[in-house]
Amino acid sequence: MDITVVARNAEIHPNFREYIEEKVSKVTQFYPRAQRIDVELTHQRNPRQADTAERIELTVYGKGPVIRAEAESADRYAAVDIAAGKLFERLRRLRDRAKDHRRYPGIDDIELAEVPVDLPVEEVEEVEVDEHLRSAEDLKVGEAREEQLGDSPVIVRQKVHEAEPMTVDEALYQMELVGHPFFLFVDKDTKQPCVVYHRHGWTYGVFRLNVQVCDS
Repeated sequence: MDITVVARNAEIHPNFREYIEEKVSKVTQFYPRAQRIDVELTHQRNPRQADTAERIELTVYGKGPVIRAEAESADRYAAVDIAAGKLFERLRRLRDRAKDHRRYPGIDDIELAEVPVDLPVEEVEEVEVDEHLRSAEDLKVGEAREEQLGDSPVIVRQKVHEAEPMTVDEALYQMELVGHPFFLFVDKDTKQPCVVYHRHGWTYGVFRLNVQVCDS
């Protein structure tokens, strides 16, 4: 299993790299099909963010779903421990699901909503900028790029992901594995771009884009 460690605004000390590799090497105990683990350390230089200055993101790739976990702390070693704990818990869920194939809880409470692509957006603060973001067409799958909008403090991060069509049930499970409150996917049956999101308790919502391509 390959382990890749990268850093933003920080240097990776050999002792820290060794600590990470030892910690994440346990992944194969829960996920034998794991092929690669990407570890990303981000250091926040803002003194006001000292309590969460060290951010760790762990992403596991293999012959199956992508599993991700992240954590923040004042200490990078502590951030690794917290993120690894979240990751191992999600891997346990993946292993248990593979054993019994039980249906995802709460799926019957999904709220469906059709959303047109030209839906107006309200109450969003506009930022005046002189420059536009570069197209993401040159990004490879899994590659990320951060750009500043003109002279504003706004930073936009773009990343390209594989978009394998899946069912709503599968999308909900993927959302749980990456630890996000939402998940973007392409519906296997309708071919619509969709987003599943957590509402409250065991209830979830689905937004579907009714994409209409107009001839220029």
